[in-house]
Parts: sequence; structure tokens; C-alpha cells
Amino acid sequence: MTRHKIQILGTGCAKCVNLTKATQAAADRLGLSYDLEKVTDFLKFADFGVMVTPALVVDGKVLAAGKVPNDAELERLLPKAE
Repeated sequence: MTRHKIQILGTGCAKCVNLTKATQAAADRLGLSYDLEKVTDFLKFADFGVMVTPALVVDGKVLAAGKVPNDAELERLLPKAE
């Protein structure tokens, strides 16, 4: 099974916390094997081309920025478990 790297880019605001919780719940429902990292360094946001937080990055790819996707969107965006 592939282990995915999930990163939440944000300053720790309420939306960032909500995205973290929602992403973990969706990943668990999908049966993903993953490591979750919270990225709070503004300079690293720029490395991903992210100007608005929160942002969801999976395996180096920005999947959402500037909003907290709903549960259905998260399940569609996240990789499927192999």
C-alpha cells in the first residue's frame, strides 16, 4: 500500500484546523495510509505557489487552496486507497 504525504498549509487559523480535521477524517474513511504535516512557514507556502490559506497538498500537488472543501469534495480529491 502506498503511503501518502498530506500537508496542510496554513497559519493555524480556525479554517486551517477545520481542514486538518476534515482531511484526516476523509483519509481515514478512504482507508489511506498517510503521514500528515502542518506547514506554517509562509516561505514554504510560496514554494507551492499558494497565496491563500488554508491549502491541501497531497504528494506535492496542491489540491485545494483558500477554502475548506466539504466531505464529498475531500473524498473526491484525495487519492483512493490501493
